[in-house]
Amino acid sequence: MSKIVNRKSKSVNSKVSINISNLSKKYGNQTVLNNISFEIAEGEVVGFLGPNGAGKTTTMKILAGALAYESGYAKICGMEVHENQLKTSALVGYLPEQNPQYSDMYVKEYLLFVAETYKLGKEKKKRVNELIDLVGLRPEFQKKMGQLSKGYRQRVGLAQALIPNPKVLILDEPTTGLDPNQLEEVRKLIREIGKNKTVLLSTHILQEIKAICNRVIIINKGEIVADYSDLSKISAFDENILQFEVEFLNEVNLKELEKLKLVSAINALSDKSFSVMATSDIRSQIFDFAVKSNNKILTMKAVERSMEDVFRELTK
Repeated sequence: MSKIVNRKSKSVNSKVSINISNLSKKYGNQTVLNNISFEIAEGEVVGFLGPNGAGKTTTMKILAGALAYESGYAKICGMEVHENQLKTSALVGYLPEQNPQYSDMYVKEYLLFVAETYKLGKEKKKRVNELIDLVGLRPEFQKKMGQLSKGYRQRVGLAQALIPNPKVLILDEPTTGLDPNQLEEVRKLIREIGKNKTVLLSTHILQEIKAICNRVIIINKGEIVADYSDLSKISAFDENILQFEVEFLNEVNLKELEKLKLVSAINALSDKSFSVMATSDIRSQIFDFAVKSNNKILTMKAVERSMEDVFRELTK
């Protein structure tokens, strides 16, 4: 798979909040991160996209100071994480995918407990009350953690990550398992928080990137394969793009098929089968193409684009 690099535009005067260079990580003989590099400027909200096992969570754990690495470096606000773990941890708010919480503790009690670990002293009550209002926990703050819905547990997780007032917020799959109403509420909350902080957000959900982020970094098999700063120019994020799967009787010249008007991308499934993305319904054009090519169509259907289809389009 070819890498797509240098797609982002950075302001000359922008400060770098996250700097990863030639970073590698192994578990035994398995390479999880293979010499990856990227920078995130202050104030960016960046989506970290990739399939399961791509290396997203490993990268985030390293940035949060929770995981060691073999080579290269990871810096938070100019400080190398491994050598300055206490200082960088104070600058990072981290919400893991499996958000650990104590079900028998009350919401406010739990947040005060977390605030104590950051040694906020007399400021802890004020800080916790501010966050309860910021993330919308006021209606539920007197409940025990185990009584909360998944949406409110995620709000508690965000409040927990924000307690030290970090400059960098790292969110690993923050909306997994939420219902549509909870999903929109948490997305809105992250967008609001992102106005004042650098955010790195991992997800499997394409709509998540479009709804929250202004840039996307794509990782696959431990390598950075694409980096886009202008999502509006990427057809994969265009809801008006249609997808069709077509199977011909005989082999087809892919280059000739790509010449059809309104085609935005084609993925060859075999010599005879193709997944075609287009800006309009082009089934009649495909029928005409088959006739002119002395070929026949065995099957053709419109399909919803899956995460896999989009991922292939983004990294082709």
